[in-house]
Amino acid sequence: MTLLAALVPVLVLGVVGSAVTVPFVALGPGPTFNTLGEVEGKQVVDVQGAPIDPTTGNLNMTTVSVRDGLNIFEAFGLWADGRYGLRPRAEVYPPGVPREQVDKSNQQDFKDSEDNAELAALHYLKYPTTVKLRTVTPDGPAKDLLRVGDELVSVDGKPVTTSQNFISTVQGDKPDAVVSFVIRRDGAEQTVPVKLGARPEDSTKGYLGVSPEEVPQGPIKVTFNLADIGGPSAGLMFSLALIDKLSSGNLNGGKFIAGTGTIDPDGKVGPIGGIQYKMMAARDAGAETFLVPADNCNEAKERTPSGLRLVRVDTLTSAVQSLEAITSGKDTPTCG
Repeated sequence: MTLLAALVPVLVLGVVGSAVTVPFVALGPGPTFNTLGEVEGKQVVDVQGAPIDPTTGNLNMTTVSVRDGLNIFEAFGLWADGRYGLRPRAEVYPPGVPREQVDKSNQQDFKDSEDNAELAALHYLKYPTTVKLRTVTPDGPAKDLLRVGDELVSVDGKPVTTSQNFISTVQGDKPDAVVSFVIRRDGAEQTVPVKLGARPEDSTKGYLGVSPEEVPQGPIKVTFNLADIGGPSAGLMFSLALIDKLSSGNLNGGKFIAGTGTIDPDGKVGPIGGIQYKMMAARDAGAETFLVPADNCNEAKERTPSGLRLVRVDTLTSAVQSLEAITSGKDTPTCG
């Protein structure tokens, strides 16, 4: 009876510990991918319609793994492992938001990072681009005047060179203002005046009801072939891979470089989450150098895996310059 009485709490603890989930997720090192290499027989960054220079070495993008639905024993085991961190589940999956919606948002962030990476690289390489209309709102002021695919040449006499340039030109206009567009449609230019409406959320501001997209001129086509990845943090490494493929020489000097960072079309590198886990993943994969967004440097330098060199970057240009410095044996900006 004494033995049975002692076993009962153990059995209860075992059942509860394995059956009850905790309101936490575990973050840890995720898979890494060489953006110069292949995945499932396809180039991670595939370029068609332009000469490609051979590449060697690695420019690895890094990820963070998220383990959900943990029971008490699993959560404690991962925490004790030292390579994982527990975070409140609500930080990753907000209450009231379906898991599918969160995943869809992360996937859209990843798609946006691909678009930004392509534009940042093309801008850096001075490849010509054009701005076209991606959407025209069916009930907006421009619905019968502008079409999806129209190329924007100028707005009120100001040349349109980038999507942001277009947005900056029209965003200050008031309702009822008439904006003069020069567009190229079916190979011919034409002038189209559009009277602005009022924004639904702010009637004091003008509303056009279109969204632009910047695309490369000519036959060049870039495809990113990574599935089931979410978030915007692959942007920097995608841009570097594209630059490496479209320019002569090896940007990484044939070395194993890894990194992370968001990027915008102008080449500004932004911070990301989970930097410590991404550095672990990179070092596990064999990287000796890791590109760190400047705003992540303080966190990164406190958790640097042994043998991993940190290089601070804040723009695509600074990242390229640092890689060239590494290749030639020169010093680079660090997080130290």
